[in-house]
Amino acid sequence: MKLHEKPLDKAQGRIDMTHGSGGRATARLIEQVFASAFDNPALAEANDQARLTLPEPGMRLAFSSDSFVISPLFFPGGDIGSLAVHGTVNDVAMAGAKPLWLSAGFIIEEGFPIADLERIVRSMAEAARNCGVSIVTGDTKVVEKGKADGLYINTAGIGVFRAELDLSARRVRAGDAVLLSGLIGDHGVAILAHREKLSFVTPLLSDSAPLNGLVEHLLASGVEIHALRDPTRGGLATTLNEIAGTAEVGIRLEESAIPVRESVRGVCEVLGLDPLYIANEGCLIAFCPQDQADRLLQAMRAHDKGRDAAIIGKVVSDSRFWVEMHTPLGGSRIVDWLNGEPLPRIC
Repeated sequence: MKLHEKPLDKAQGRIDMTHGSGGRATARLIEQVFASAFDNPALAEANDQARLTLPEPGMRLAFSSDSFVISPLFFPGGDIGSLAVHGTVNDVAMAGAKPLWLSAGFIIEEGFPIADLERIVRSMAEAARNCGVSIVTGDTKVVEKGKADGLYINTAGIGVFRAELDLSARRVRAGDAVLLSGLIGDHGVAILAHREKLSFVTPLLSDSAPLNGLVEHLLASGVEIHALRDPTRGGLATTLNEIAGTAEVGIRLEESAIPVRESVRGVCEVLGLDPLYIANEGCLIAFCPQDQADRLLQAMRAHDKGRDAAIIGKVVSDSRFWVEMHTPLGGSRIVDWLNGEPLPRIC
């Protein structure tokens, strides 16, 4: 693929409509920005699809798709490129699958700086390498100025897992313990603080991170895990309501057990937000039998991505499928579904 070697002006150049025409300018952009960063044998075949071979028999595929429209594109702790990789890798990993391949679709606004695009693509490539996945196929479209707010990214992810492994909200049952692998609210509050130009003595950082290594570690612990889920958009509260409805159970939480950074709690109190509904990009929820919860907690805390893990509640029989919070003062309240979007464009 050396047909379009005229170099792009990566320092001062801008995306224009010819980059989305499918012609020579498109090929130059793909070769010099995308292909050079994502280089791997499947992508180098330059087909309209990736031809992939499963590593071994007796395996199933996990497949996920996601779109990322976050604003701003660069934020403390990450950017839209690394977030796109982490988000899709984590969705695949929640099935207990080993993520292997990603696609990447870019919708770029006319006038977008090529230097920023290359920075995002290189961040995405680095995140993919760190996750052990390859970006093997993709697409690029350019739209008129004012039609895309800079850049949107769509990804799809494929992973493999053993045929006998079944991690699903359907398997959550009364008597299960509910565990959380880390602090909640970091991602959403970091984005909000950056948007509003709020400053703190200790900077707030997004928790955007891959969880596939943590999942592999937990599966190797021998604990009977029923379900895993990462509480992204809508936060912990919305994710637990989804699971309660699917499993037709109730969930009882202990407010004092849920790990929240004090700076995050403080920002939420000032702005009238609830950390339970703030998006996260680097923690997961796990369900396992109550008598195995301590073992799973120890396994979580033994991994770098689970240092702040906690047992935060239990699953109970409840025909109303309510998520209920027990407060430190001895009372309780219903933790309902998210109503509205307190922080739009968060992922």
